[in-house]
Amino acid sequence: MPLVKIFARAGMAKSIPLQSLQSKLCAVWSTKPETTKLILSRVEDWTSDSFNEDCYVDIRAYGKPERTREFVLEGMEKVQEAFKEEGLIANVRLETYDGERYFHVPPKK
Repeated sequence: MPLVKIFARAGMAKSIPLQSLQSKLCAVWSTKPETTKLILSRVEDWTSDSFNEDCYVDIRAYGKPERTREFVLEGMEKVQEAFKEEGLIANVRLETYDGERYFHVPPKK
């Protein structure tokens, strides 16, 4: 799971411990911190409180053959549990992409 975007309301009082969550998500997806980036964005508001979540989690991941629908859905539940362990209610969305069409240019060292 290389990219995890976390959206939370700007005025939310709860903290979002990125290092702890990164460690837990690496365990869920069997990835390394170098390939599992978490980005936190504070937003003013979003539409509808119908899910009563603390944060909206948008995950973008390589669609490997072993990442079947069942595997991914189970992993998403584990992601929700990882957030719950930190006292957060997460609304989780995951999108896979074709690895042959993925491009990334990291900064030069």
